[in-house]
Amino acid sequence: MANYPKSDTDQRVKADALGAVTEAIFGACGMSGDDAALLSASLVHADLRGVHSHGVLRIPDYVHKLKRGGVDARAVPSIVSRNGGAIVVDANNSMGQIGASCAMDLAIEAARENGVALAALRGSNHCGALDWYTLRGAEQGMIGIAGSNALPTMAPTGGRDKIVGMNPISIAIPGGVEPPVVLDLAFGATAHGKIRVYHQKGLPLPDGWAFDSKGVPTNDAGSALEGLIQPAGGHKGIALAMMVGMLSTLLSGASYGTGLGNMVSGPKAGRDGQFFIAIDIAAFRPLSALGGDVDAIVREVHNSSRRDADNPLLVPGEMERQYEENYGAGGIVLPALTVDGLKKSALAVGVDEALVAAL
Repeated sequence: MANYPKSDTDQRVKADALGAVTEAIFGACGMSGDDAALLSASLVHADLRGVHSHGVLRIPDYVHKLKRGGVDARAVPSIVSRNGGAIVVDANNSMGQIGASCAMDLAIEAARENGVALAALRGSNHCGALDWYTLRGAEQGMIGIAGSNALPTMAPTGGRDKIVGMNPISIAIPGGVEPPVVLDLAFGATAHGKIRVYHQKGLPLPDGWAFDSKGVPTNDAGSALEGLIQPAGGHKGIALAMMVGMLSTLLSGASYGTGLGNMVSGPKAGRDGQFFIAIDIAAFRPLSALGGDVDAIVREVHNSSRRDADNPLLVPGEMERQYEENYGAGGIVLPALTVDGLKKSALAVGVDEALVAAL
């Protein structure tokens, strides 16, 4: 769930200006116009929804990957095998969002013919916020499900070694009158990128988020980046993370856990795996009937009794939608260091200075 602390140095940036600079950066890194636009849109989507850990904060890392890290800016994903609703896709070391979008679209297409389809992706990289893909399904009358492996940041229950990733999952179910209900979460107490945001702002972490390198609970974001992230829900979070990680890798043959690399030397290019499921609602029941039931569930939550009268009751994805409405109208609030990093990356790859100055 998006919920970031405010800082006096935060800056407000219009989504259009952010997208224009971001797209220009990826074009300057050698990506095709369509791929640069898709990658830019996915990052701005995350920031619009308040998920800054997966937004333009990532651009310096992505530029490094494209210019020096071995990711292929011009790669085109390919279908390895297709058997009805079972699809294996090789991203061919493209940027993660390129292969992942291809896989989700293939799953949606196959679900129209088979009712349910799963596309297993290998040869991928970090693919950003997963709701970017599951909402593609919900917008087309499908239930969208996506999962990904991630660099190890957690230890198994009782352990000290980083061998388990937070391995996020997203589920999007379309409503009728109401917007889709959207889950997008990882199984750590927080996202690694969120700790980076706190570190950028010089703010202490909440209790229960992280351990330092010695396994001692810490509120210092810098120490947390060197240490371990605590799992959400203890052993249950570790178990769920492991299962999503295995689903993300075993069907396609992608790398799992430490095979991806680590947070010190960084990810190994083209090792990531993801899975994407599309469920055609019309194959089970009328879409309008399911949408009506979703609306009823949402209303039940909204109308139920509150413990705190000042805090409305929300369904999954509703806070992010509120951010999207507010940020879309008034501009996206970003840490100054994120904006500075974006500008430096843009100028370093030769983006027009006037375009950068518009941020």
